[in-house]
Amino acid sequence: MLSTLTSRAAGWRRIVVAVMLTLVAVVASVGVATAQTAPAAQAPAAVPAARVFTGEVGMMFNVIKPDKTADFESIIAKLKDALAKSDDPQHKAMAKGWRVLKNPEPIAGGNILYVFLIDPVVKDADYTLSKILAKVFPAEVQELFKTYSGSYAGGVTLQNYVLVADMK
Repeated sequence: MLSTLTSRAAGWRRIVVAVMLTLVAVVASVGVATAQTAPAAQAPAAVPAARVFTGEVGMMFNVIKPDKTADFESIIAKLKDALAKSDDPQHKAMAKGWRVLKNPEPIAGGNILYVFLIDPVVKDADYTLSKILAKVFPAEVQELFKTYSGSYAGGVTLQNYVLVADMK
């Protein structure tokens, strides 16, 4: 049973990595194609899937390679800077409820788990990190995304929650 679960998790990881690599390749190829095409004939650029929460509280689980935690944390610092510098009121609201937690104990495979805790969720806000960085740091976003995506040992899991009881 354990080997079935382990192989199933490994399979999902491979799928997520393949999808991420495909997205990078599509974005890169669209960039090249756009640069070679006349402005009137430009096709819309590929955009990463939106990370929009539907609950009151949201969590994103990020599995990071143990030797890439400094890279990941540098991108998180850049995200914090982007949210602070952004003139988008939605970004300001998102920053108020967005916390990043790190599990100090390694998980399976020696990887490190980071959790984005979003409380409260900003309705209809897109929490896709690369989109936020692109708005504030458009000239740097490709290099930032390369560092960010290179730090992952697995994918991102997004979960929605609703409050059942407040014990305050």
